[in-house]
Amino acid sequence: MSTHTYLAYDYPLLSMFWTLLWFFLWIMWFVLLFRIIGDIFRDDSLSGWGKTGWLVFCIVLPFLGVFVYLIARGKSMGQREIEHAQKQQRVFDDYVRDRAGEAKKPSSAEELAKLSEMRSHGDITDDEFRRAKELVLSGAGTSARSDSATPS
Repeated sequence: MSTHTYLAYDYPLLSMFWTLLWFFLWIMWFVLLFRIIGDIFRDDSLSGWGKTGWLVFCIVLPFLGVFVYLIARGKSMGQREIEHAQKQQRVFDDYVRDRAGEAKKPSSAEELAKLSEMRSHGDITDDEFRRAKELVLSGAGTSARSDSATPS
């Protein structure tokens, strides 16, 4: 048996450090490559041929293509990323405002209809209905109406 088996104590600490460093650089390279490819597709100022050219350049000659792309378009790459993040924030803010607007308080007509229904079911008396109706019509709101609707 001439095969040599390596155990954990046979692998020196410095070799483990270099292995981890190369593995980290390899992962970072792919992250950078995918970010550049994403930026190529996100950029609206590039024509279809320009996007194709950069993409082929980054795939056929990945090291040279990525470095040239970063030198030529690196600064605008950051600006496009900021614009994209701001656009996403505006869309999210609009969505939240839209959803919050749906939860607004009911109109006076809706409140009067609910009061009328409560009176017809016998939940409130005619006097309580009259006082609550005055509050609704004066614009005092739902919280004041519920406080005044309870008998004292």
